[in-house]
Amino acid sequence: MVDAAIPAVVSTDPNDDLTIPLEDYRGPLGVVESAKDAMIFRDQNRLYGAIHVRGSNQTLLGGKIPTAEIWNEDIIQFGSPGNPVQIKCLIDETISSSVITSRRIDDLDTFSASVYGAPQQLAVLFEHTRHQTQARSINQVLASGAELIFKLVPKATHIVFTQHAGAGRFPVTSSQARDKKSFDGEISRSIMNRVIRERKSILLMDAAAEFPQARSVIRAGLASTMCVPLWSGDEIHGVLQVDNRQTPGMFTGQDLDVLTVASHQISLAAENVRLVSKLEKSRVQLSEQNTYLRKQIPANSTMGMIGRSDALTALRNSIERVRDTRVPVLINGETGTGKELVARALHETSNRSEKMFVAQNCSAISDSLLESELFGHVKGSFTGASETKTGLFELADGGTIFLDELGEMPMKLQAKLLRVIQEGEIWPVGANAPKFVDVRIVSATHRNLQEMVDSGEFRQDLYFRLNVFPLELPALRDRRDDIPLLAEHFLRQYAKEFGSPADGFSKAAMDILLAYSWPGNIRELQNEIQRVLIRGTPTLVLPEHLSVGLVGSEPSNAPSLNEGKSLKEMVDHYERTLLEKALESHNHNKTKTAERLGITREGLHKKLVRHGVN
Repeated sequence: MVDAAIPAVVSTDPNDDLTIPLEDYRGPLGVVESAKDAMIFRDQNRLYGAIHVRGSNQTLLGGKIPTAEIWNEDIIQFGSPGNPVQIKCLIDETISSSVITSRRIDDLDTFSASVYGAPQQLAVLFEHTRHQTQARSINQVLASGAELIFKLVPKATHIVFTQHAGAGRFPVTSSQARDKKSFDGEISRSIMNRVIRERKSILLMDAAAEFPQARSVIRAGLASTMCVPLWSGDEIHGVLQVDNRQTPGMFTGQDLDVLTVASHQISLAAENVRLVSKLEKSRVQLSEQNTYLRKQIPANSTMGMIGRSDALTALRNSIERVRDTRVPVLINGETGTGKELVARALHETSNRSEKMFVAQNCSAISDSLLESELFGHVKGSFTGASETKTGLFELADGGTIFLDELGEMPMKLQAKLLRVIQEGEIWPVGANAPKFVDVRIVSATHRNLQEMVDSGEFRQDLYFRLNVFPLELPALRDRRDDIPLLAEHFLRQYAKEFGSPADGFSKAAMDILLAYSWPGNIRELQNEIQRVLIRGTPTLVLPEHLSVGLVGSEPSNAPSLNEGKSLKEMVDHYERTLLEKALESHNHNKTKTAERLGITREGLHKKLVRHGVN
């Protein structure tokens, strides 16, 4: 029954075979039927003829016009004009699957061969691929895409790009007509929803006849239409609608094939633009963050180096003078004094900080592998070169490369390094042409390169090129004022990492740390603090928690100045003594000895050979 005082709503699904009787107290008013994908109202009111209302148009039913095709939101009015009963019809615009040609986008490879096999179509696709790779915005991609479609589908008159916004929403992002005239870019959500749901491109031979219940199709004047997903990977970003608004049945299955291929090409170009835009936003954000963080660093920044001794202050001043120049820097200092830390400070406070910093210990790998590591190699250049490898110099292009233990570099590679400094030229192993790089070279060694030059172990021309601005790193025993600061720093760092409650040193323990000579320098101190915490300590580090070798040690085991030896002779003597004691304490196990000294086994072997230690 229908209450005459309240308008009623009939919600129907055109795919269901149903008949809805409408009655009031006087008798049947009519029925709503589904027929051929359209909803039909059949008038049965014997007293008053029903009125079909669509927008501002009204049609009196009955007699010669007993039925009316119902569109979504049409109104059927019954009764006298003074006491009408109104029924508003809400229709689910679900698409019929009859007489529709479709292509599954997941089967793109199976039908794209025919498109690529047509020379004229292939030439058009190739031309516009080049145009689209140059696009820098979505609007440029869509404009180029529309031009591509009008060339590939001569019978197309109108193009509409829509975005899949979810919840059945498809906002129009671009619409273009072949004649450049403005037009109504309205689309049918029902068609779009099917494209998304079934991941298919569809061809409608006569859109108006196929979907009479979809008012948007009729209102847009669509005679023939194709709807194709805009997708990349598994994600559908929108739907492309291509129309002929003049003649039904103008498009063919081949048109649908080529349009689907073109749509995929346009989608990939649009996705690339989105990714580039996202990367650019990230780059700007990181640049702004970097600028902000730099402003937070005071002018007298420690550059990551802990201490306030005169020796360290002088070192920081030297770094500030040279950091923004292009000259090579040679860092001299004993093993464990923090040469790589200084190299990083040079890079990170310089105008090259946004580029890469890479480091390589020249004594850590064999001579044969070092060349490939530094300069790269091409596939097949030697046994085991299964892939082309990019060398560290190429990775550091625009930035800084740090070459530690440079004195261990073989003569062959010294010549190649000289070429990099002079010409900016690198030759990957097996390459038939050079590559050019702009790299700031920072090198380090604990050996006396001048003596190596004199003995013929190091190239003189390379030494002069590298030794433009030398930096001397003080040994830890020469900056004893910094030992408490370094020890406290390492204690805080590793206590947090190891979950230790230790938060300080007793005076007796600190006196022992200050008295020890630290032949392994900062690295040895760092390793000692780690050992203390791993063994397990209470809140305060006491003398009994320290290694046996530290307790009762003399300030230095180096030869006396009264012996008349040079600094080089005294350092070599001390290093030899240390190596012998370390080997003896580890039963001449070279692996354990190298671990204790904080160097590689191969580096230890080279030192033993140089000092003549068996």
